[in-house]
Order: sequence, then C-alpha cells, then structure tokens
Amino acid sequence: MATRLMKAFDVAFGHPRGKVGELGGRVMAKLNAKVEAHAVDVLAPTAAETVLVLGPGPGVGLRLVGERAAKAIGVDPSQVMLDEARKRCADLIAEGRVELHEGAAARTGRQPGSVDAVVSVNNLQLWDNRAAAFHELARVLKPGGRLVVTVHRLVLDVSEYDLIKEAEAAGFTDARTSLQQHGGVLPPTVQLLAHVPA
Repeated sequence: MATRLMKAFDVAFGHPRGKVGELGGRVMAKLNAKVEAHAVDVLAPTAAETVLVLGPGPGVGLRLVGERAAKAIGVDPSQVMLDEARKRCADLIAEGRVELHEGAAARTGRQPGSVDAVVSVNNLQLWDNRAAAFHELARVLKPGGRLVVTVHRLVLDVSEYDLIKEAEAAGFTDARTSLQQHGGVLPPTVQLLAHVPA
C-alpha cells in the first residue's frame, strides 16, 4: 500500500506525467503560490537580467520572473509541467520574455556564465545528484550571480549546515539559510541564498 501511494505521489508531484501529473500541477500552482512569490521577491530580478528558473512546474514562479526580468528561462524534466508552464506563460513566451526547455538541475543546457540569477522552488529534493547540480548552477551563473533555492524542510534530507557546505563545495560564496513560514497548510521552508564570486 505504501509503495503504491509513493508511486502515485511521484506521478503527481515528483516526476509529473499523464493526467495525474496535470492534476498535480494544478495543486502545486495553488499550494506553492506564496512560496513562489516570496522566492521571486527575495531574488528581486531586474529588467536587465536573465534568470534561470529551475523546475518551474506549472509556471507560477516562472511567470512572476518573466514579468520582471528581461528573460526567464524555465528548465524542467517533466513534459507535462513544461506544457502547463507554456499555457500559463503563453503571452510572455510570445513576447520573447520566457523560454522553456527540457532539462534538469545537473544538465540545464545553458552556456557558461549565461544567466544572472537562478531560482528553484520545491524541487531540490528531486535533484538526482545535488553536488553535480550545484556545480552546474555555479557554471551557468555570471560572476557575482545569485542563487535562491527554497525547499520544504520536511523533505530536505540533510541539515541546513550541510546544505550550505554542499553549495560552498561547488564554488558558491556567502551561502546562508533561513527558515520561512508561509501560513495555511504549508510546512516551513528552508531558503538557501548564495552567490558565485564576482
């Protein structure tokens, strides 16, 4: 029973696919809206910046970034989520302010030093190889570029101290975490902020 439940959870939220994945995307869009908005506010993208949105899911945070930045590039391994984000951001895609690509944390497909900032909300727990992912994000960021990662505390399998050390091992500096409360039914989130050296 537990295995079946975990598989269903994965199809809906972990690696969304099919109709169940579409339903999971709708749930994520509603439940994560405050978390997405807070992460984007902390990131504070400017009208001159290109931002990588890692694992945009149904595109709520991607849209918020696309409305503020010069360009928002969403990279997600789920075709279902890319389709959902494409619908949500259709006007910004038409304007050239949002792009969507298949990819993952450790293989973004971006050129070295090509983005000003990276934001990731509630998908760090799904990164297959966190060390490789942090190295990839440091690689694609411009000198002085910044990283904002938010993840629900209950699904984070390491301490906040260890998460900071993982980011630092990949070349990030000024890494720090904070615990965020977003109200309602949502559990607290851990937010990691870091930079690559200028």
